[in-house]
Amino acid sequence: MTLGEKIKEARKQCGLTQEQLAEKMTLSRSAIAKWESDKGLPDVDNLKALAQLLNVSVDYLLDDGEAVAEHLLREAYNLSDYGKGSKKKKKDRVIIEKFPNATIHTLIGNQKLTKAEKVMDNMIGFLTDAPFGIPSVINSLKNTDKEFYLVEKGEKQFFVIVTDEFIETRQLAKHITDKKFEIGNWEFIKCSYEVK
Repeated sequence: MTLGEKIKEARKQCGLTQEQLAEKMTLSRSAIAKWESDKGLPDVDNLKALAQLLNVSVDYLLDDGEAVAEHLLREAYNLSDYGKGSKKKKKDRVIIEKFPNATIHTLIGNQKLTKAEKVMDNMIGFLTDAPFGIPSVINSLKNTDKEFYLVEKGEKQFFVIVTDEFIETRQLAKHITDKKFEIGNWEFIKCSYEVK
């Protein structure tokens, strides 16, 4: 996948048009169109701004050996249709229904801090002696509706996010074998137990 294709895909994932992205970056729409068609390259500052606006890492945009395939399937569902119990239990039922006879592992996800968040985190820790990172807590609160899974079905692996409203499935281009790995601006730990 080229840099232009990654920018275009990430922009669409964020639900932005070329015009909207250009407006957020105070650029012309034609600049975005050039980048997406690989007829031009963003400079370093624009690359950093793109990564932040599109919620991906600069490494993802520049790396030609990404782990996540370009095909994404997002399906809406109704969480209340999956019985009683905690949201986690219901989401486990969703993933089991979606991938019967597959090996399913829960992933513990942690969103990486941006450079600005790291600076703020260090300042808060220095000024208050806070025992934990405030930006990390804020990121974890923003993502409480998400459950992450690594699904192995035959020779294929899928990275799956289940929220309160939809299930998002991506087939992985590279087989993940490590217990700890990164996708985009997220760090994951694969739990040893299987979802059953």
